[in-house]
Amino acid sequence: MIIRKLFRFENAHIVRGALSKKCAFSLHGHSYKAEILLKADRFKEGDIVIDFTQVKELLSWFIDSFDHSVAIWSEDKSAYIEAMKTHSDRWVVMPVNPSAEQFARVIFWFAARALKDEKDINVDSVIVHETESAYAQAFLGDAQNVEMGVLKPKAFSFSDEIRKNWGDRERFEKLFID
Repeated sequence: MIIRKLFRFENAHIVRGALSKKCAFSLHGHSYKAEILLKADRFKEGDIVIDFTQVKELLSWFIDSFDHSVAIWSEDKSAYIEAMKTHSDRWVVMPVNPSAEQFARVIFWFAARALKDEKDINVDSVIVHETESAYAQAFLGDAQNVEMGVLKPKAFSFSDEIRKNWGDRERFEKLFID
């Protein structure tokens, strides 16, 4: 059985190397929808895969880190990175170019880490809608594919404004230890 939990976030980015000059050279934003699809072969108590509220509690604080923030590729020009950090209270530096495809990989990677203690439940895939007509879907093989970029906890950096909204710092530290 597969269940789905939908999250929304507003984010600004530049996708370096994109064919469209608008995307590659101009800061712009999207109203993203992220669908987390979880798979299980058996039910928990109450004939459910997992309580949707529990999924929200486990994942929303990470996805909310990208809401109304600027996603920055760590390989971008240092002047751009510093400008974004200076002129935005909410920013996330990522080890990968912040495309819809990479957002799908990053959210899959994080969701798998956050749900690793949930018995008999796996992340099937993550779909990130960049627009109404375009989305990227990531699977386990994509999240682990070093050819698509290495995802390691310490390669992410979050602004103080984002970090202070997390609440449960112990949970964050546990999930972001290599």
